[in-house]
Amino acid sequence: MKSPLFSGIQPTGTIHIGNYCGAIRNWVRLLDTYDGIFCIVDYHALTVAHDVSTTRQRVVDAARVNIAAGLDPEKCVLFVQSRVPEHTELAWILNTVTPMGDLSRMTQFKEKSKQHEDNINAGLFSYPVLQAADILLYKAGAVPVGEDQIQHIELTREVARKFNARFGEVFPEPAHLVPKEGARILGLDGKAKMSKSLGNYVGLLESPEETWKKLAPAVTDENRKRRSDPGNPEICNLYSLHRNFSDDETIATVDRECRVAGIGCVDCKKMLHRSLSATLEPIRERASALEATPGKVEEILDHGAKQAKARAERTMEEVRRAIGVR
Repeated sequence: MKSPLFSGIQPTGTIHIGNYCGAIRNWVRLLDTYDGIFCIVDYHALTVAHDVSTTRQRVVDAARVNIAAGLDPEKCVLFVQSRVPEHTELAWILNTVTPMGDLSRMTQFKEKSKQHEDNINAGLFSYPVLQAADILLYKAGAVPVGEDQIQHIELTREVARKFNARFGEVFPEPAHLVPKEGARILGLDGKAKMSKSLGNYVGLLESPEETWKKLAPAVTDENRKRRSDPGNPEICNLYSLHRNFSDDETIATVDRECRVAGIGCVDCKKMLHRSLSATLEPIRERASALEATPGKVEEILDHGAKQAKARAERTMEEVRRAIGVR
C-alpha cells in the first residue's frame, strides 16, 4: 500500500515554469511511488486581498493547468480545500496545541507581513496551522515542498507531536521532500525567485512568441560584454533553465561552447527556447482540450472532493474521539 503524499496548490494566478520545475513536475514523478493527494487551497488564498469575482475561475484554471501538466486524476486525488470542511475543523483543534511563539518565528509570516502591512491578519499568522491540518488530515507521510516551506513542515511535525502527546497517538509525522533540481528557479532577471508579481516569469501556457519575447532580454552572465567574451555557465541563470528543460546533449553543448565563446547569449537563448517549446507545447495542447470541454474540470474536482472527504471524515472521527467530543 502506497504512503499518502499531500501538497497544496495556490489559485493565485498564472502558473509559470518555476512552479512547474519546483513543484508540478516533481509531483508527477512521485505518483508511481506515493498515493498522491493534491488540494487547491482557496482558503489559504484569503490571507491576502484579491478580487473575489475571479476566485472560482482561478480555482478552475489552476486545476486545468495542473492536470495538463501531468496530474492525472486517474492516478491521484485533486480537489478544492473549501469543499472539504474538515480542513478548517481540524485547523481549529490544532490551534489549541500550537504555541504562538512558534508561529511568530515563521519566516514566511515575517516576509508577508512586510509585503502586506495594511492587512496583517490573524489568518496570515495562523496560516501554518491550516497548512498542518491540510497535511495531517490525510495522515500524509510525505510532503513535496520548496526550500522556503521546510520550516512549515517542521512546524507540522511539532504540532503532530504535541497533539499526540496531549490526546493520544493519531497523527504520523510527515517528512518533507525537496526536489534535487528546480527547487528554486530564479526569474529572468537573474536576481529574485520567479514570480508573477515581479514580472520575471514565463507562463506555462504562453505561446512560443510570448516566451521568446521574454527570453530575448533575459539576464545572462553579466561578464559577457561582447559576443567574443568567454562566459561561465555556472553563474548564468539561463544555464539553470537549460538543466531543467534541455536534453543532455544541448546542456553539454551550452556548457562547452559558452566557456570558449563558441556561442553567444542569443544562440543560448534560442536553444533554450526550442527546449522550452518541446516541453510546454504538449501541456498547452492538453490545457486547450480541457478548456474546450466545459464542465470537465469541475467534474474532476467534484469527484476528488468526494474522495478526499471520505478520508477526511475517517480521520476526524478519530480526532473527535481523541479530544473527547465523541
